Amino acid sequence: MTQNTIKKISSLYPRLSEKEKKIADYIQEDPSHIINKTINEVSADLNIADATVFRFCKRLGFKGYQAMKIALASEVITPIQQFHEEISESDDEKTIFQKIFKSNIRTLENTMHILDEGSIKRAVMLMNKAKHIYFYGTGGSAVIAMDAYHKFVRTGVKCFAFVDSHFQLMSASQLSTDDLAVVISHSGRNRDTLQISKTAKEHGASMIAITGFPKSPIGQLADVALYTSSEETEYRSEALSSRIGQLSIIDALYVNTMVKHKDDANHALEKMRHAISQTRI
Repeated sequence: MTQNTIKKISSLYPRLSEKEKKIADYIQEDPSHIINKTINEVSADLNIADATVFRFCKRLGFKGYQAMKIALASEVITPIQQFHEEISESDDEKTIFQKIFKSNIRTLENTMHILDEGSIKRAVMLMNKAKHIYFYGTGGSAVIAMDAYHKFVRTGVKCFAFVDSHFQLMSASQLSTDDLAVVISHSGRNRDTLQISKTAKEHGASMIAITGFPKSPIGQLADVALYTSSEETEYRSEALSSRIGQLSIIDALYVNTMVKHKDDANHALEKMRHAISQTRI
């Protein structure tokens, strides 16, 4: 798949400006090198403006630098990863355990590499200013949304999550500009989740998307999108593999929120511990 992006760069090369050719050469020399670089670092390395890098990404058909970087990450890293994690029916139990753990570690490492610092800061800012946070996800993503609620209820921030998609849609219709919707969808194309997202945005709520596809409708609709990178194997779908990345992003947002709301969080934890203590005999 790497060659698809590289071929696109090659086909456009004669029509690129001199500065854009510098970017093309930079990528073609070592496509994996750019995965760990921010747009600022690339522009500094090449002594060009950030806007030039951004326009180059647009010419390739990407929404921006982050989308191009994610595409390169999946194209460069995934084939190697799939080779190493190939599970055989002849593998013993321990070998399968080891391969699954290594796959999860790679998912975390790849996700960490493609997360954009600016997007992280904007996501934390939206979390901190929201009066209410609603976590949305359908199917397998509903489990991740409930896990998010289980964490964030400790922060002192008013938060909500519903397993039923109809309840989610009903709650989305009641959101306002003071609210934040955190939408979880690996594909970013689930019909129910997309309708929930559109409804939340129509009523003025801010939105964070946690997804694996930058060009997905939900990713495009969000104020901030945080992307995961995962791989598909014979025994595990890409969506299942992505959950470890989704959970880690939620963990990181949770800890950031705990730090920013330290006093409220401590008070919330005290009330929670007191309530739990009352149930003990």
